This record gives sequence, structure tokens and C-alpha cells, in this order.
Amino acid sequence: MRHTISVIVENKAGVLSRVSNLFARRGFNIESLAVGVTENPAVSRMTIVVEGDEQVLEQIIKQLYKLIDTLRVYDLPSDKSVSRELVLIKVNASEKDRQEITQIVDIFRGKIVDVADTSLTIEITGDEGKITGAEKLLAKFGIRELVRTGKISLLRGSTE
Repeated sequence: MRHTISVIVENKAGVLSRVSNLFARRGFNIESLAVGVTENPAVSRMTIVVEGDEQVLEQIIKQLYKLIDTLRVYDLPSDKSVSRELVLIKVNASEKDRQEITQIVDIFRGKIVDVADTSLTIEITGDEGKITGAEKLLAKFGIRELVRTGKISLLRGSTE
């Protein structure tokens, strides 16, 4: 089972390294990892996606709390959270293909963020399924480069 974990940590050098080392030592594979500063510049939020059963999740949470820089750990069930990813895709784009590519981008509510003679760079934001669907449709033009942010998530509603 796939779990999304939100870890609130102190915004200090070395925290990311300590968290990733914890996962490596325990043999847990991180499927996705996104880190960024929060509304408080002294605090960062790490969104980590891992595969495992409830026992694995419980062990990960306990181990994360043992790290000195960890302030709070949340399990974010998909039905109680909002999740998004961002992808940038550079595709081959001949003159005859540009209109079709633009239509696909519009369907996925994406944006063309760079235009070159032989390529377009596209930005799409959404859930994992939306991003994967866009990739599949754009693959026929030839994907030159692709980068995904990984999942970011917040609990729905008030966190009080």
C-alpha cells in the first residue's frame, strides 16, 4: 500500500540528509520526496511517498519522531488530503504538430512555458493520474526531457 507522509521539520542544513539516511538504513524506498519552506521560514514541510503496510508506516513515523529536527509527522490518507504534482515536459514540435500539442495541453489545463524552433516545453499540474495521462498522450511526439516534482499534499479543511 502506498502512504503519503507529511513531516514538519526545522528548516536547518542537514535535515534532509538525516531523513533520507533514516529511510536508507531501514531499507525503505522513497517513491517521491518534495521539500519546501512553509509559511514560517524556520520550518519546512517534507512530503514523502513510501510503499508498505500499516506496520511499516507506524515504524517510519516512530523513527521520524526520533530525529531531533522533526516537529510533527502526519499520515495523509488520499480521502482526507489534497495532493498535486507538477511536471515539465519538453516535446518535439514540428510546425504540423504544434496545433495538436496545444490542444492536448489545453485539455489538461496546462501551459506552454517555452517555445523553440523544434520543441515546446509544457507545464501541467494535477494528481498523479492526470500527469501520467498527459505524458502518455505527449509521448507520440517524442519526449526530449521530463521532470516531475513528486507529490505535495495537505490535509483537507481546517488543521486546528
